[in-house]
Amino acid sequence: MKLKSYVLGRWVEGAGEGVALKDATTGAVVGRASSAGLDFKAVLAHARGVGGPALRALTFHQRAARLRALGKRLAEFKDEFYALSYQSGATKADSWVDIDGGIGTMLGFASKGSRELPDSHVFVDGEVEPLSKGGTFIGQHVCVPLEGAAIHINAFNFPVWGMLEKLAPTLLAGVPAIVKPATSTSYLTEAVVKRIIESGLLPEGALQLVCGSLGNLFDHLTCQDAVSFTGSAATARDLKSHPVIVREAVRFLAETDSLNCAVLAPDVTPDMPEFGLFVREVVREMTVKAGQKCTAIRRALVPRAQLDAIVPALKVALAEVTLGDPRSPASRMGPLASLEQRAEVLARIAELRAETTLVSGDPAVASGDASLAAGAFLAPVLLLCSQPARARAVHEVEAFGPVATLMPYADVEEAIALARLGGGSLVASVFTADSALAARFVLGLAPYHGRILVVDRNCAKESTGHGAPLAPLVHGGPGRAGGGEEMGGMRGVMHYLQRVALQGSPATIAAVTGRWVRGAIELAPGRHPFRIPFGELKVGHTLKSAERLVTIADIEAFAALSGDHFYAHMSETEAARNPLFGGRVAHGYFLISAAAGLFVDPAYGPVLGNYGLEHLRFVKPVKPGDSIKVRVTCKEKALRPDKGWGEVTWDVEMTNQAGETVAAYDVLTMVSVHAIPDAAPRA
Repeated sequence: MKLKSYVLGRWVEGAGEGVALKDATTGAVVGRASSAGLDFKAVLAHARGVGGPALRALTFHQRAARLRALGKRLAEFKDEFYALSYQSGATKADSWVDIDGGIGTMLGFASKGSRELPDSHVFVDGEVEPLSKGGTFIGQHVCVPLEGAAIHINAFNFPVWGMLEKLAPTLLAGVPAIVKPATSTSYLTEAVVKRIIESGLLPEGALQLVCGSLGNLFDHLTCQDAVSFTGSAATARDLKSHPVIVREAVRFLAETDSLNCAVLAPDVTPDMPEFGLFVREVVREMTVKAGQKCTAIRRALVPRAQLDAIVPALKVALAEVTLGDPRSPASRMGPLASLEQRAEVLARIAELRAETTLVSGDPAVASGDASLAAGAFLAPVLLLCSQPARARAVHEVEAFGPVATLMPYADVEEAIALARLGGGSLVASVFTADSALAARFVLGLAPYHGRILVVDRNCAKESTGHGAPLAPLVHGGPGRAGGGEEMGGMRGVMHYLQRVALQGSPATIAAVTGRWVRGAIELAPGRHPFRIPFGELKVGHTLKSAERLVTIADIEAFAALSGDHFYAHMSETEAARNPLFGGRVAHGYFLISAAAGLFVDPAYGPVLGNYGLEHLRFVKPVKPGDSIKVRVTCKEKALRPDKGWGEVTWDVEMTNQAGETVAAYDVLTMVSVHAIPDAAPRA
């Protein structure tokens, strides 16, 4: 079977015989891949000219809705994907991480996009920056989609998750993607892309797939393109130094393999739960995906005093790992992805053996089962480096398979120093029951790691583990780990947006962002804005209330109702001693309640409910005898079409009789998309 690339709106078979792709267990050829003959300049032009405009025509919320629908659609074909995943050497549990994990990541980004991004084409980054005394000249950072293409170069170990974890934030940002999976497992990526394309949920040009090499594609990149790479540090360096990448300052996001560590803290003894948790995690990270994970534990740091207890515990646990055909439920670990990959791992083990002794596993024997001779099997290999502070290879050489090295340390400072010798890693984990000790480790490890997991008996049951990157959190790390930050919630989306510092009048800023700011035009709707359905409500629609006098009776009644008898509200003498007040003042929460009484329209209408209040600030105290009034302006809108209502944010400013601001905040409401007939007059 010849794999096909999806480019220029059609499935295309590359020229020539192509590269043979083999079943990792049997060695049988399952397909061939070639991208020879593809016009990569045209592929880029198609993404920029067709996919990009179509995506940018959608709002962030509309893109999030497409991602959600796409994730649900892909979930219907999981059985199909699992069957192909076995060919890569992945067990059912491994495939769950790749397939279900990838779909879950897409759904996670869809959810965060609908909650944290606006229902517009512009992302407003932060608050308004005042640039003038009178407020007529202000600044606002905004983010807009790049107008190029995102080139995704993925590793062989996660052909589904590796694609979807990059694709989700890219599409959410409004940028088309050209996906190049690792050739050896590209048959699974191709199957997923086929289901995506046939769903019709993405605009044409939003996603293209290249099965094979990228040819001369890099020669045609511009400053509007971005490259996101996962793989070896050496390949990342080569790609990042490409003349066009350098000349055009093309965004290059690298997430590379690293020498991640797990640390057993010195407070942990064999009789404590954290000891068993450490052993279990090291074994799991050595064997999940046959150790072929960029986040896998490569170095296990243990107190020298506990080495004699750790070694037999790990040996016993590793002896229970059943090597075999990944299709068999009895197999806990399958083969590596290919015979070539096994040869690579064996070569790296040979380098490590110069500084270590063998604790468990025999790299010279693939498996005791002759029926597995054709596959890329390798039993887990545990090594011991007795003097890690004097070693070099164990901190520089990575065997990308079921291989880890034990390293004893004397104290916390040495453990931190050993972890940092990895030169920058994706993740470190610390197993301790002492929170103060955990804090010492975190502060020492943080500059050299993208993620730190601290495990104790309290969080272990719900912990997702050392090797599990999650959509809301940054996936990346400094130094050897590539210096990138894939995922990370909205941080991942920002890689594909251009941040712009916008300067101008409040009216200009509001027009660009679709978000009303103070000083912008206030619109008189001709009726109470709470009587206007979502579709007719305009950003800038404003209500200005009547005044209300604040009295001693109001303050005392609120104190009796709320139980808040704070002296500043109840005693003129004591309040006068307070330099902030100089006398008795009204409760802040009374003012908020009184403000609601001034601007809320009580009759049944389009406003279905209030679900929050944000950014509340009490600016100036209100004393008995002062008057307050309120300005309420529609600040921002976000439609929820599946719910029949939209979210409306109202900017509320409360002023006193002198026109001074006394409080400011945002009120969040749900507003019906349907007009509501006026209620009958009340008796």
